[in-house]
Amino acid sequence: MVDESTRKTLSGIPLLQTKAGPRDKDLWVKRLKEEYQALIKYVSNNKESDSDWFRLESNKEGTKWFGKCWYVHNLLKYEFDVEFDIPVTYPTTAPEIALPELDGKTAKMYRGGKICLTDHFKPLWARNVPKFGIAHAMALGLSPWLAVEIPDLIEKGVISYRGSYLINPAVCIGVIVIKGVKRSVNFTLTFSKNP
Repeated sequence: MVDESTRKTLSGIPLLQTKAGPRDKDLWVKRLKEEYQALIKYVSNNKESDSDWFRLESNKEGTKWFGKCWYVHNLLKYEFDVEFDIPVTYPTTAPEIALPELDGKTAKMYRGGKICLTDHFKPLWARNVPKFGIAHAMALGLSPWLAVEIPDLIEKGVISYRGSYLINPAVCIGVIVIKGVKRSVNFTLTFSKNP
């Protein structure tokens, strides 16, 4: 059963048509074009809903993907490198998404920092070949994994914040007293680098 939030996310990502992998030469170029279109649409939807959370790029052949993903927890942005290769049996086989710097820090991860998607995502992927692509792997694989694992790792002290700024300045409304006269004020709190 798919919840309403997942259904809404899925409805905003175009389904792919071409069943082709890296060994399929001309068809792979067509599939890669569909992949880029789906990714662009998904990122665009995320930006519109103020939930932008990753950047990806690939090598020229579209077989190696890399970039950054981030998760915001208690107004702090935790950023991680993300990478994966397109399997030769793609799209029948889903890509194995890796966060190398988290390798060995959670039980829900394989060697090399590959996140565990076996129980929930891979059966869903298998039922939707060739319609699912990289954007779907990010939305239904990495995104839920980050939402579950990162807060847990933070609370356990396994990972800690290492950035230099908080996410957004806070706009505040308050009352100050100047020479006995109350005044309403709007002010912005800005946060400098962590000590």
